[in-house]
Amino acid sequence: MSRGRVRTRRAALGLALTVAAATALTGCSALGSDSSNTSSTGGALEKTKIKVAILPTVDTVPLWLAQEGGYFKAEGLEVEAVTAASGQAAMTKAISGEADIAISSYMPFFVAKSTGAADLQFVSDATSVSSKSVAIVTVPNSPVKTINDLDGKRISMTAKNTASDLLAKSQMKDHGVNIDKVNWVQMPFPNVAAALASGQVDAALLPEPFLSQAAKTAGAIPVVDVNTGATQDFPLSGYASTRKWVQANPKTLAAFQRAMAKASSDTTNDRSKIEPILVKYAKIDEGTAKLLNLPAFVAKLDARRLQRVPDLMLQMGAITSPVDAASMIAPQTTN
Repeated sequence: MSRGRVRTRRAALGLALTVAAATALTGCSALGSDSSNTSSTGGALEKTKIKVAILPTVDTVPLWLAQEGGYFKAEGLEVEAVTAASGQAAMTKAISGEADIAISSYMPFFVAKSTGAADLQFVSDATSVSSKSVAIVTVPNSPVKTINDLDGKRISMTAKNTASDLLAKSQMKDHGVNIDKVNWVQMPFPNVAAALASGQVDAALLPEPFLSQAAKTAGAIPVVDVNTGATQDFPLSGYASTRKWVQANPKTLAAFQRAMAKASSDTTNDRSKIEPILVKYAKIDEGTAKLLNLPAFVAKLDARRLQRVPDLMLQMGAITSPVDAASMIAPQTTN
């Protein structure tokens, strides 16, 4: 063998040893590093602590389950829940930066997009209407016996252009009731049962747990199940953030989405995990927690299904121009 070839082989061997040594050092460093800020897929998160503006309602069950079950922790994520008075207030916290993500019924998010008030993106679905989980109700001594009796009556709603307003109007429109003749009375859900019992209102649209609570305390009975007609399986609530936050925190967002997807799946498979959370976080008594009809929990966002919301809002005059739901969906993790 020539001296040139010997020198070449020695140089190659030296380079290989150098690379091996560097690889070994890198491996030791990785093994000894703090992995608390990494997700289950091993990528470092942009933020390990986030704030989520929430409402103490049934809709947030998967979030509390992800917290209690350690799903967020497994993703290297610490989530602080910040309670808001309404979906509008929760959304405002996300827009202002007081929270990173917010849950609300979908309507305020689409209003903000339609008016240009904020550039929001949906990061996770939350709930949809399911059988008997939302209903228009009355009480036995009310003049309302059927949905056709709602014409000219007093019906409660939380606020104009909210889910309680638009879902009720959609049902009435389906049954030929003149919604322009209805006397709408604005009040929060916790006050509705007493208002029905005292005759302050003739009927109300209520979601769970207020539906079961009103049945228990005021003898409320259903006039019509909202899970019928144009509002069957209708998307109710979801989580959103600003486009700026989504673009700045893709790995943190993916970690949040994975944890929420796992928690939503678990709520579908095991009700026994849900009831203790309802008692602890939504402040529902154990008896009611066992009886209430849960909404459908889902984490994956589907543009075609979600488009039903702005389409209904446009039909009802809640927004004045079409909104493309697909343009508001943030990138979704696939694992």
